[in-house]
Amino acid sequence: MPPIAYITRKETLSACHRLHSLTLSDEENKRIFSKCNNPNGHGHNYTVEVTLKGPIDPDNGMVANIADLKKYMQVAIMDTMDHKNLDKDVPYFKDVVSTTENVAVFIWQGIKAQLPDPSMLYEVKVYETDKNIVIYRGE
Repeated sequence: MPPIAYITRKETLSACHRLHSLTLSDEENKRIFSKCNNPNGHGHNYTVEVTLKGPIDPDNGMVANIADLKKYMQVAIMDTMDHKNLDKDVPYFKDVVSTTENVAVFIWQGIKAQLPDPSMLYEVKVYETDKNIVIYRGE
């Protein structure tokens, strides 16, 4: 049986959003999300890491071609979210609060849909700031 390895690619994007739930009152939104509920929104320079897991192919020495992963990330992340207002420009967030947790789920779904073997997707890690990080593994 070939050894199992993990490959990770990183991208950085800039996007703005407003943390605001349509199911909560304005007062509840302000209490829960504080300054992140600013009606004009706020922005982040997100760093996203996508990790694939699989056996190392004995013929080419790779788990997957990193160039393919770069293309998948371009479609799922950069073309969709970079320099966008997540709440207004990304239909997924019309009714979903654009927390970093939900951003990670959105990216997971976008990457998984493109993979020839979706079971290879191991992890999506989103750095909202240097101190705030979300990890999603499809659970």
